[in-house]
Amino acid sequence: MDAAEFRKSGKQMVDYIADYLEKIDKRQVFPDVEPGYLRPLIPDCAPQDPESFDDVFKDIEKIIMPGVTHWHSPYFFAYFPAASSFPALLADMLCGGIGCVGFSWAASPACTELETVMMDWLGKMINLPEEFLAGKDGQGGGVIQGSASEATLISLLAARTKTIRLVQSEKPELTEADIMGRLVAYASDQAHSSVERAALIAGVKIKNVSSDDKFSVRGSALKKVLDEDKASGLIPFFFCATLGTTPSCSFDKLLELGPICNKENIWMHIDAAYAGSAFICPEFRHLLNGVEFADSFNFNPHKWLLVNFDCSAMWVKKRSDLIGAFKLEPLYLQHHHHESGLVTDYRHWQIPLGRRFRSLKLWFVLRMYGVRGLQEHIRKHIRLSHQFEDLVLQDERFEICAEVVLGLVCFRLKGSNELNKELLKSINEAKKIHLVPCHLREKFVLRFAICSRVVESTHVEFAWQHISQLATDLLKAWEQNHHQQHQQ
Repeated sequence: MDAAEFRKSGKQMVDYIADYLEKIDKRQVFPDVEPGYLRPLIPDCAPQDPESFDDVFKDIEKIIMPGVTHWHSPYFFAYFPAASSFPALLADMLCGGIGCVGFSWAASPACTELETVMMDWLGKMINLPEEFLAGKDGQGGGVIQGSASEATLISLLAARTKTIRLVQSEKPELTEADIMGRLVAYASDQAHSSVERAALIAGVKIKNVSSDDKFSVRGSALKKVLDEDKASGLIPFFFCATLGTTPSCSFDKLLELGPICNKENIWMHIDAAYAGSAFICPEFRHLLNGVEFADSFNFNPHKWLLVNFDCSAMWVKKRSDLIGAFKLEPLYLQHHHHESGLVTDYRHWQIPLGRRFRSLKLWFVLRMYGVRGLQEHIRKHIRLSHQFEDLVLQDERFEICAEVVLGLVCFRLKGSNELNKELLKSINEAKKIHLVPCHLREKFVLRFAICSRVVESTHVEFAWQHISQLATDLLKAWEQNHHQQHQQ
């Protein structure tokens, strides 16, 4: 394919994507395929001779689309939102076109410098304390990671290195292995599984801290477990606080937890993967109060800020803590500015060496929506979640299981877990909308997350009518079953 063919095929692909997104509501949200559907549809081996773009293009609808779960459908209410917008798609094209691998300043100065500035823009939008911003001469700064899981792992590894060095400076006779065996990380029993996974990769113990009746971790619960562990000779070194947990969108009490972490010299990382985007709205910014006690903070613009995956925003108060943990300087990666102190080499801030020009997506989206446009997007989703909550509350067969703060509603039929599992099964088998469940204490709960950029009040209304009708059918069937069993 030469440049002329690329122009032609590129226009065709842009039209296809625009049509796909414009008419996505006409597609069934969840695919009708069984595992292994795709292999019989394509040859066993790559072709020896080139095929035309037209041949490839024809196969998109035939082979790929039948197996796609349409995350951007207005009938998709599962997980959390996956952001998407036309400005971000255009920026991704440019990122692919430039095709740099921006591991150091010299590898592409614009790639590095735009990221530093965009992370400052974003930090100011959520009113992050000054210490987290790079500015012209700050000690902190932001970096774009691939996901919140990576941000948690990076902060945990940096905390581990910092603690080992600190303990060894006080007790030089202890080996790294001695200290490693005694390190403990902590997170809420509601925290995302990626926190536990980070500890697994880092080779350290992790303990769950019990959450309260609102699914939040309180200072008293953390203090109790810290006191017990220190008394038995363990070294607490890391706590991951969650703002907007995956099961119920609950918020750990930062103002209680932060001072404890600071006093005990424990690195506090805040994972606000989903909820963080809402902090651009002044009326939700109070949910971030206490961030001033944290060492690192992360949220995902690729969830709720119209920036396509992957774009996970992470800030640290002291970038030297990260760089100190990961810095290696082979000759082939050095450049004549790398000792100047004027440049950032982001390879020291992340797991992989290579990185894409992801800040272009932020730049395009922030400029083309403006802060006001993004605030309106967030507020609309939150209005729709309250609309759904009101519909649930009007039906006495159902209950709301957690406070509705942002765009997630946790609800269930009053009754057994089995009944609710059947309801979810019938919802997802009908494939008109898509939901996923969670466990809150002993209860099996349905999660209704407002996700799509194009979701409207009518889609929420439709989803509720559909759920309500399926619940009516299900309860009737259960009653008949119960009646028959009774008669036998």
